Amino acid sequence: MAERQSSAESVVTVVVAGVANLAIAAAKVVAGLISGSAAMLSEGAHSIADTATEVLLFTALRRGARPADVQHPFGYGKESYVWAFIAAIFTFVVGAGFSITHGVNTVRGGEHSGEYLVSYVVLAISFVIESVSLARAVRQVLRRARERRISAATYLRGTADTTVKAVFLEDSAALIGISVAAGGVALSEWTGDELWDGLASIVIGLLLLVVAATLARSNISLLVGRAVPPRMYQEIHRQLSALPTVERVHTLLTMHLGPDEILVAAKVDFRDEATGAEIEAEADRAEQRLVARFPAIRYVFLDPTHGRSR
Repeated sequence: MAERQSSAESVVTVVVAGVANLAIAAAKVVAGLISGSAAMLSEGAHSIADTATEVLLFTALRRGARPADVQHPFGYGKESYVWAFIAAIFTFVVGAGFSITHGVNTVRGGEHSGEYLVSYVVLAISFVIESVSLARAVRQVLRRARERRISAATYLRGTADTTVKAVFLEDSAALIGISVAAGGVALSEWTGDELWDGLASIVIGLLLLVVAATLARSNISLLVGRAVPPRMYQEIHRQLSALPTVERVHTLLTMHLGPDEILVAAKVDFRDEATGAEIEAEADRAEQRLVARFPAIRYVFLDPTHGRSR
């Protein structure tokens, strides 16, 4: 139940961000074409990239939520990271590539039509809309961080739900980008030099590069098979070691199978006097305790091992 609620919340967060970015993208592109501002057009490309990213993230949530079947016994959770990785690449190529290229061309000899007011109005409205979208992502991040008794920054670094991470980073970058664009347009108007407008476009492109690289790295790590955070790992180890019939936990392996699915496998040295029935009962009890403590744990495999184990 907790996993379904978490997934549904992520879907709403992505949809809200997507609708907001679609409206903002249209306004920015129109304003950029009217004003001729490189920074405005870069912000338009930024929002278009963000909108496409939200579509890909929505696809990631839907595709990754499919139930396990014979060919995929552990489910399709990792497919969500494939789509999220594609979203990061799209941001890198479309958003960052266009912004930097257009900015460089403007620095080398761009012209502005002089319609500055429309740029300021669109940027102000965009800032408000992006703030609403970011506020929802922030609330979700803070709530999940409180549930895990960790800081928001720690949650964002370690979360396997890259859709929420993507929305948070993209909306944060969008607000920074809007501020940079406004600064570039204002300096160009004040000085009469389009250099500032072009530089603002380049800075927006570099900002998108950082976001895309961060998200790509996170998704690659999860695709390869990332373990749970150290604090959670230690708690799982403690729970297993505390079982009455357990002598020692030799090896503990964990892996994220999806945003809300974790696999736990361990080589456990049970006490020599423990009977087969006691070991079976303890294994069932261990799974119940771990799932109660961490609802995202979906599979628990314990391998009884005697003596030393590699």
